[in-house]
Amino acid sequence: MSAAVIFGLLLVLMLTGMPISISLGLTVLTFLFTMTEVPVQAVALKLFTGIEKFEIMAIPFFILAGNFLTHGGVARRMINFATSMVGHWHGGLGLAGVLGCALFAAVSGSSPATVVAIGSIILPAMVRQGFPRQFGAGVITTSGALGILIPPSIVMVMYSVATSGSQHSASVGQLFMAGVIPGLMLAALLGGVTWHRARKFGYPRMPKASPGERWRAFREAIWGLSLIVIVIGGIYTGAFTPTEAAAMSAVYAFVIAVFVYKDMPLAGVPKVLLSSANMSAMLLYIITNAVLFSFVLTSENIPQHVADWIVAQGFGVFAFLLVTNLLLLMAGNFMEPSSIVLIMAPILFPVAVTLGVDPVHFGIIMVVNMEVGMCHPPVGLNLYVASGITKMGITELTVAVWPWLLAMLGFLVLITYAPILSLWLPRTLGMM
Repeated sequence: MSAAVIFGLLLVLMLTGMPISISLGLTVLTFLFTMTEVPVQAVALKLFTGIEKFEIMAIPFFILAGNFLTHGGVARRMINFATSMVGHWHGGLGLAGVLGCALFAAVSGSSPATVVAIGSIILPAMVRQGFPRQFGAGVITTSGALGILIPPSIVMVMYSVATSGSQHSASVGQLFMAGVIPGLMLAALLGGVTWHRARKFGYPRMPKASPGERWRAFREAIWGLSLIVIVIGGIYTGAFTPTEAAAMSAVYAFVIAVFVYKDMPLAGVPKVLLSSANMSAMLLYIITNAVLFSFVLTSENIPQHVADWIVAQGFGVFAFLLVTNLLLLMAGNFMEPSSIVLIMAPILFPVAVTLGVDPVHFGIIMVVNMEVGMCHPPVGLNLYVASGITKMGITELTVAVWPWLLAMLGFLVLITYAPILSLWLPRTLGMM
């Protein structure tokens, strides 16, 4: 009964068009003050302690780093390097877009930031070279989703925070390492779809770059590429935690954008700080209300009841993961990734653990689902960002992304039922 009231009220509030964060907060407060006897002091205490976690500090730092990199010329140099390496293959600029998104994803942690940084540069170039606008939009919209799978990833941090109350929770470092192989595999898959369609329809290729041109492009991009080594290498070697890595990447991104590449004047820094603060405040507000929502669910023992019911029905791991994927894909129709992870993880995570699903593997499954959700309507964030860049309608973009989106759905099935792909690297590195 409690679960029906909570989710019914949340659904009604969201259907009114109210922001999800406010819907969460109002649902929790209404339920607490009318159907329970939880003292208001406990609510205030939970609000404070819920966002006191050290891992949450990684989110504003990664957002700040991504903004400095987006405005600081790093994306352009990464695209030049990618073009010099794969531009001579079928659909060369499209493949350079996929590779550029993969490289930028390894330093930004955000999918929309990746779409903006790479798409705003490479899409006009593709159109000038003779590619159909729909082809370029499909490549960048789906490849930009790599931003939350290839570490660092803001969504992975949120999953870790949302499940941190459990003794089986996954650390941010474990999740980052678990995302490396799936991220590279998905980048290769999206590149394969791009190459196949470019070859099939005879799209343009570029002249093959000489070794000297490749070396020059690599040398110009080395400062941005070095950030990948700093973040991942630092976490793996234990030199610093993921949160400290986020702070390091923000400082490093500021230095190379302002003092090394000099594409951003010092006068432009306050604007970047302000936009980063706005985005961080929005996400932290969602996290705060989601923490309260999780508190209510836990106090009413709803996750435990759901787990007991699923086990009693005789659902095995296969059926549970199938239902989980369908549920998350449906949620992706009307919620953005941060909200889905923060709402669904506390409910589904105890069930997954009860059935023997590895917490790290389950986290990667959720992240891949979020990637798919960002690329299909009606709430796909990447679609809206790409729409702003390409000046195409959402319906037209939806048609454009289908070939890559189908490949992503196939990849989701593979990641779901082949846990070794997610778990091999963190286990090999001794992190699990």
